Amino acid sequence: MKKILVIDDDTLMRRSMAFNLEQAGYKAFTAANAEDGLEIVRKTPPDLVLLDIGLPEMDGLDAIKQIKSISPIPVIFVTARRRELDEVVGLELGADDYITKPFDNDVLLAHIKAVLRRSIPAAEITTSNPIQAGALYMDPITHTAKLADKNLELSPREFDLLYLLARDRNQVKSTTEILAQVWGAEYYGEPQVVYVHIRWLRQKLELDPNHPKLILTVRGVGYKFSGGE
Repeated sequence: MKKILVIDDDTLMRRSMAFNLEQAGYKAFTAANAEDGLEIVRKTPPDLVLLDIGLPEMDGLDAIKQIKSISPIPVIFVTARRRELDEVVGLELGADDYITKPFDNDVLLAHIKAVLRRSIPAAEITTSNPIQAGALYMDPITHTAKLADKNLELSPREFDLLYLLARDRNQVKSTTEILAQVWGAEYYGEPQVVYVHIRWLRQKLELDPNHPKLILTVRGVGYKFSGGE
């Protein structure tokens, strides 16, 4: 049975998520603040963490750094405000996904299922060869990514998305195609998740994320990796 930790200071939200997780066959742990959540991570490591950004004292943005320093546990950010999401986009925090409040329980479970699946290396990725696309080097076996010999710290989702684009350099990938290959069928019809991860990647790869040279948008079609050429 997969164990999921819910860290949220909203008592009703925390209890509701825990109840729905238990009904779906997961073992749920809860914490009302980051400090208690970190203690659970240390003593009873979960398989996934649902982390509210707007926590008191230590917020979710600081908490995820602590979580990732303890273990590479997948983390889904839970946010209620667009401002919080914009802040997440601008930081290299290692979140595996995000979901905005309010959300349907079925949507939450779909996100959890997809992230848990992605936390186990897919056969297609683990058997793929290293690639060199311009100054970018990626090795799926070791989960290594370098840009001009600089190591890139990428979450599993970011790595798979970048690998998909760089492997077929200069070929345009539609949002639907990206969703299907990186996230799976559960995310069909949710293009926003692609937009956000593209922004995260640009923050990590581009000299000027507002004027990208590596990951290009092809309006009305999708995205492609140009390698800076």
